Amino acid sequence: MPEFIELRRITKIFPPDVRALEEVTVSFARGEIHAVVGENGAGKSTLMKVLYGAERPTRGEVALNGEVVHFREPGEAIARGLGMVHQEILLIPEYTVWENIVLGAEPVTPWGKLDAQAARQKVQAKIDEFGFNLDPNALVSELSVAARQKVEILKLLYREVAVLILDEPTAVLTPQEIPQLFEELRRLRAGGKTILFISHHLEEVLELSDRVTVLRKGRKVNTVAAETLTKAQLAQMMVGREVLFASEKKPHARGAATARVSGLNYVSPQKIHKLKNINLEIHAGEIVGLAGVEGNGQLELVNVLMGTLSPSGGRFNVSGVDLTHANILERRKHIAFVSQDRRTMGASVTAPILENALMTHHRLTPALTQWNGLLLNYGRARTWLNELRERFAVSMSSADAPFRSLSGGNQQKVILGRELLLDRPFILLDQPTRGLDVGSMEYIHARILQERDEGRAILLISADLEELFALADRLAVMHRGALVADVPTEQTSVEQVGRWMLEGVH
Repeated sequence: MPEFIELRRITKIFPPDVRALEEVTVSFARGEIHAVVGENGAGKSTLMKVLYGAERPTRGEVALNGEVVHFREPGEAIARGLGMVHQEILLIPEYTVWENIVLGAEPVTPWGKLDAQAARQKVQAKIDEFGFNLDPNALVSELSVAARQKVEILKLLYREVAVLILDEPTAVLTPQEIPQLFEELRRLRAGGKTILFISHHLEEVLELSDRVTVLRKGRKVNTVAAETLTKAQLAQMMVGREVLFASEKKPHARGAATARVSGLNYVSPQKIHKLKNINLEIHAGEIVGLAGVEGNGQLELVNVLMGTLSPSGGRFNVSGVDLTHANILERRKHIAFVSQDRRTMGASVTAPILENALMTHHRLTPALTQWNGLLLNYGRARTWLNELRERFAVSMSSADAPFRSLSGGNQQKVILGRELLLDRPFILLDQPTRGLDVGSMEYIHARILQERDEGRAILLISADLEELFALADRLAVMHRGALVADVPTEQTSVEQVGRWMLEGVH
């Protein structure tokens, strides 16, 4: 295949001395799907941002059709036909779905004004084509993370760009939605489009890609034809060691019910019944997996359990303590919580890594404070952060560096470590491995199972059915705000759970 895009000896150094990329040379052909893989912090997203004009390389050059280009910002790259869906959402919250999608490529009337009706129709046609569960008139600020990611994908597909750069595009899609996306991507490839595809899901990489480039610690390992690789070989190239894909979930007798949700209801300010008589128990030493198509009440359930929404009816208690109307700090004495949206709910991205790691601990872990909790003991806090860093394999330059300087995966590791080290009886995990590489997922899965074996009650919400089947002792399924199934994992299948997710019949 003729070389279409060339990245030549790209080096990127972030202050003060973080080498994100080191002498990386890679080329992409016209009309191919090319995957870029590696561990968290390997430089995948940075490399794509250099191509897209979102980052300027410290050294090296980018060539398009043999012509060296110097994109100073993404708008210049878009003008040359390069579009990127970022791992972090870049939409305007105050705009509707259709307004975000058509922004910059709006259909206009003969008089030069926005043709809103035509815009809505075009956006609705794309939504229908992919079967996405989206309302084109909904405000983006009211959407879940998964729904926002879908808007990002549709925004580029609407434009039918020449080069489509996708950073973890399937991380928030259901198993039923992924084949639809892949079919469209293959159609785009057949039409001569070049698709650059960053993913931690190795099965998807091998299924979809023509070639795979592997990065490790900012350097290129190799570029290989996907058809010549196995999942195990690809994982070993990424992390430099053999990776165990099967979690060792040992039989474990569960204890008494630790967390109990009884008759829980939530009606939104728009009078929409988002939660309908939810009854669920999570026992000590048990992982309950919660599945469902995004937008079917999972987010509302999490927010009610964590106290950011008030239930319209029902009760919620942990270890016999009624938390139905408790404030958030009181809930945190009993609940460890990993949010699906680490950048808004899970962290303050402009604050130092140390401060993010100490959140909640600064109020509820006396060993890290002094003067009866009035002041932090920064010496102990830094020692504690170093322990978290080692136990959860966090790659970071300094405790004082801003949280946003971490890769997405390392941000998630800090949050997960912070929460698990709270040592709470009930652990609420909302997409805990989203955006993590295979090596990190292997570790996190083992840690979740360890928490279960040590007697924690765990509610695991995940869009990855493979993850739920690997970890959960029981599976519950939500459909249109109601629990439509609650069964032992070994008594069901991925196909059956998928049908419940879509049809809601048990």
